[in-house]
Amino acid sequence: MNLWPRVILLVAVLAAYANVSNAQSLTQIESGIASHVAANADAAIDLLEETVNINSGSMNFEGVRAVADVYIRELAAIGIQAEFEDGAAFNRAGHLVAHHAGTGTGPHLLLIGHLDTVFEPSSPFQRFDREGDRASGPGVVDMKGGNAVIVHALRALREAGQLDDVTFTIVMTGDEERSGRPLDKARESLIRAAEEADIAIAFENGDSNPKTAVVSRRGSTGWTVRVTGNPAHSSQLFQPEVGAGAIYEASRILTGFYESLAGEPNLTFNPGAILGGTDVEHDPFTASGSAFGKNNVVAEHAIVTGDLRAISIPQLEMARERMAFVTRHSLPGTEATIEFSDGYPPLAPSEGNYRLLDLFDQVSRDLGYGPVTAVNPRNAGAADVSFTAGLVEMAIDGLGPGGGNDHTVDEWIDLPTLEMQTKRAAILIWRLSGAESGN
Repeated sequence: MNLWPRVILLVAVLAAYANVSNAQSLTQIESGIASHVAANADAAIDLLEETVNINSGSMNFEGVRAVADVYIRELAAIGIQAEFEDGAAFNRAGHLVAHHAGTGTGPHLLLIGHLDTVFEPSSPFQRFDREGDRASGPGVVDMKGGNAVIVHALRALREAGQLDDVTFTIVMTGDEERSGRPLDKARESLIRAAEEADIAIAFENGDSNPKTAVVSRRGSTGWTVRVTGNPAHSSQLFQPEVGAGAIYEASRILTGFYESLAGEPNLTFNPGAILGGTDVEHDPFTASGSAFGKNNVVAEHAIVTGDLRAISIPQLEMARERMAFVTRHSLPGTEATIEFSDGYPPLAPSEGNYRLLDLFDQVSRDLGYGPVTAVNPRNAGAADVSFTAGLVEMAIDGLGPGGGNDHTVDEWIDLPTLEMQTKRAAILIWRLSGAESGN
């Protein structure tokens, strides 16, 4: 699609809502939408409980599909037809995808969630448990809470008679926590949806603080350093025919990474595992391995694996070049290589993303919830929204509910924020739809 008409359309929508935002008040229609959200607040919690009680660890394909079936049922009840796309091509369960062609002239929205959690069936953490306004459970905030926001924001728009104007696509991936491979196949549905959309709105929990939203995320890719040295008796270490050994070379490389890159803003390069000795075995699929060596034998092999997180593609490319440069200059008697793997791209901060944050901030203020500011990208990990970078004019993430301790058995949600975020999302979607706002 030619981007120029899309840019004109977005500018028109933003201009149309400038007067509404300056007024700092809700229209009659928007007040009605908020009322429908409030009326369904208990139903949203019930949906959350139902889905949390279905294990959907990334590798539990039946569970991921079962959670998708719940959302397909809920979306069908409000007139949105969703399908489950099989993930056999990338060795995962698959993704939920839904399309809604609105009758309005507003931009095409992409709403992003994910079905899976980090908690497989073997985890002791399996059930939703509520105490007052706080509940715990696997994926309760990352991100079955965010999925509930999507469903109930759209439900409120339907019940207020305003959904027909909105054009949107929903993609809930089934492997966000443990991406399938090849990655281009695993994210094909999401990328295709982004190519057709104008604005991406994602419902991860960001830094789990509803006072913030995400306009930039660091990407996450992997790297592996492999080192070989000359095996020999330790008494011959540093001799010309022996050299420094593989473990010293691995240590030199890691020190070089630190000295060369540690001062770069928003860049991290964490060595997560290291193995060294006479014999080394490493299984990248299970992220485990073993090593054998003796104190009186110079190490022949070393392997280091890690991740690399950058705020932009240029920063990522710069870091890779420096890491490769460091790796090439080996100590005597050693050789080293570095390999970079595919991963999540960065979502660089952009003018469009900040303009979308401004709109969301104004919605929050108009609802009486106060301002929303940008998350420090160091406080939010990689997420699916990053695959929309460069494909949409605007993107924002972190519209899920508040809580904490995600990815641990202490994961919890602040239940009142579920209603709050649903109101914010529903009215943001309504304003972005370009429909008449003065009613």
